[in-house]
Order: sequence, then C-alpha cells, then structure tokens
Amino acid sequence: MEGCEGTGSPGGGLKMPVLTTKQILEDAAANLAPSGTARRDAELLLLRALGRDRAWLLAHPQAELTLEQQAQFDAWIARRALHEPVQYILGEQEFYGLAMKVTPAVLIPRPETEHLVEAVLDRVPRNAKLRICDVGTGSGAIAVALAHALPEAQVAAVDLSPAALAIARENADRHHVAKRVRFIESDLLSALPGERFDLVVSNPPYVAAEEELEPQVREWEPHTALFAGESGLEVYERLIPQAWAALVPGGYLLLEIGHSQRNALAQILRQWNHVEFVADLQRIPRVAIARRGVGE
Repeated sequence: MEGCEGTGSPGGGLKMPVLTTKQILEDAAANLAPSGTARRDAELLLLRALGRDRAWLLAHPQAELTLEQQAQFDAWIARRALHEPVQYILGEQEFYGLAMKVTPAVLIPRPETEHLVEAVLDRVPRNAKLRICDVGTGSGAIAVALAHALPEAQVAAVDLSPAALAIARENADRHHVAKRVRFIESDLLSALPGERFDLVVSNPPYVAAEEELEPQVREWEPHTALFAGESGLEVYERLIPQAWAALVPGGYLLLEIGHSQRNALAQILRQWNHVEFVADLQRIPRVAIARRGVGE
C-alpha cells in the first residue's frame, strides 16, 4: 500500500489535498510541540493509522495517506494534544516483551518496573513451583510477565479496583497464563488471610500528595494507583507488615520505589534481614528487596 491519489468531487472537480507521510508527520510533531516526545508520539500514532512499521515509514516518505487514514490520524493527534497518553489512545503498552492492554482504569506500565520483574527472575529458578502475590496488579503487567516467564508458578493478582482487575484478566488471557493467575479484589493483602507465598511483589502507589507530575500523568492516569498520601510512604507502611505475615520463611518481598525513597524504605524495612536495593539504568535505586529469614 503506497497510499491513494487525491479524491476528486463526484462532478470531476478539483482534487482534495492528500498529505504525504513526511508532511503529515512534520505537521503533527509541530502541533504537539514543545513536548519532548512530540516526534516519537506522532510517529507511533502514524504507524498505527497506516498499519505499517517504522522501516516502511522511513523508506516511503512520499507515500500518501488515504482520506480515512488521515482522518484517523488527525483525531488521534487532537487527543494527544490534550495530553492523553499515546498508550491510552492506542490501547496498549509493551511490558517485558509482552503487549499489555491499557485503559484509563490502569496505570501505564513503565520500563522502570521491568527491573522488578528482572529482580525476581534473578533470584528464583525458572522451573520452581512458586506461589507469588502481585499486590496492586493494575493492568496485570507484573503478574502476567512473571507467570509467562515462570511456567510452574501460581500467581495471585490483587487490586482494589474491579475495573483494573478486568483489564488484568484480559491480559492474562491474551498471553495464555490465565489458568495460573487468580484475580482477587482486595485492599492490599486483606482479602487473603492465612495464605502464604514464596514472593510478594508490588509496584504500589508511592507519589506524595504534593509532588508535581506531568499533565499526561496527573490528568489521565488513575490517582489511586499513583498517590499514596502526604509522604508517599503510606502504602509501604501498611503493606510491609502484611507481606511479612504472608511470606513463608525464606520468602522474598520486592517493591518498586520512588526517586529518593531508598533511605526511608531502609528504615521501614529495618527489622527484615537481607535488605538490598537494585538501581535502574540511571543508577537510581528502583527496587527494594527484603527476605524473611528462614528461622523467623
């Protein structure tokens, strides 16, 4: 598909202007400026409208859009200009190599959260029959990625939001792990009294109430998945004691943490053994890891 020629009027009048991929991409990026991701966002939306990949786009700068493609692209750019995240416009986000459905009911999975998945996989055998609990599962990204990478694991995915759990179920179905993932409506671990797990993992809300966020985050993503309270530590303070009670001896707790929260988390975890922190690619502590002692 190289696009189509301009469309004339039924009576054979003048052709309506049809833009090339190069022109429409440049115009859209200018429309989204001064966003630092303007060009990338416009390109992602254009690729979806065309049904093409980036290699094709680079090789066909003079290809023309059909009127239908142009109308779809224009509508998406108008939404992005109002700060709606590209992931919500397109309805998905890649996480740990898996395409995850996302809607405004769930937090958009971030690349930083992949460090949490990697930290788990660095510490357990791939064929182990593990019992894992993902607290605040949201889109199910962590739960599904772990179930996908650990074929013998059984995962409990809990969230306070029924709408989020519905999205998480769809993602488990999409990646063929639904038989090994339970979805439970729960405020942290409160709905799982007496259950024991080998690992408790969580990317909980950790943004302080007064922290400034980009408009696309503040205006579009669910606040219950972002904000933890005045300090940003409130959910950790509730979850960590619950995780201690839910873990088997020798079990791991792995938490994503926010920028500059390392020292505060070290203090909250001071009664745990084997506490460590994993940094992201920018050398910012991103994952807190604590292990319940075998004899405790």
